[in-house]
Amino acid sequence: MSKVKIQTMLGDITVRLYDETPIHRDNFLKLAREGYYDGTLFHRVIKGFMIQGGDPDSKGAPAGKMLGVGGPDYTLEAEIKSDIFHKRGALAAARQGDEVNPERRSSGSQFYIVWGDVYNEGQLRQFSKQLRMQKVQSAFNALAAAHKDEIIQIRRDRNRAGLQELQDKLVAEAESKVGKDGLTEEQLQLYSTLGGTPHLDGQYTVFGEVEDGLDVVEMIQGTATGRADRPLDDIEMRMVVVE
Repeated sequence: MSKVKIQTMLGDITVRLYDETPIHRDNFLKLAREGYYDGTLFHRVIKGFMIQGGDPDSKGAPAGKMLGVGGPDYTLEAEIKSDIFHKRGALAAARQGDEVNPERRSSGSQFYIVWGDVYNEGQLRQFSKQLRMQKVQSAFNALAAAHKDEIIQIRRDRNRAGLQELQDKLVAEAESKVGKDGLTEEQLQLYSTLGGTPHLDGQYTVFGEVEDGLDVVEMIQGTATGRADRPLDDIEMRMVVVE
């Protein structure tokens, strides 16, 4: 079991890294051992949402400098697991958006720790419906892309009935793939008690969780921020691998 202690002026945060995400685990350990993170800042903090760090450009960055695009000269293959969630205290990899990063590859160094919110049953049921619709749409888009040549030919033939038939078939297939629910019972339980950010599930790689120091995360996420959600008072970190 691999653990890393993130030391800050507000206290220490000990994170446990998941063996289910070995690429991210090994990369985080390597950078921590090399001192890559030492002197970097929690440069992006959004109250009630998350705290983000790991940008090497944040070392000694003057006030007002825009941060959040730095990193090593590589990204990491996504390790998004269907049974690992964005619960409060989850450690996850930051990344660029889908429009420029359809494979959802992770930043080589930037990470965030989830705070999120606690949701009531009604909110979660509604969110589950919305999430299921998004999943069905995503599955349909993937199926449509796989049938691209067939769709083009049907349109060339101006075969409206054929196009509708294929569309209905793909919608049914997408619905079948996704299933009935957007959120699992485990997710509903987690987000109604511990809290977190359910809308990020399936979108970003979660590769660990806070084992000790969640109170420190709470203090950091409640700090005053300015432009681009950067804390007004720098919150510097150092990392120590716990053997």
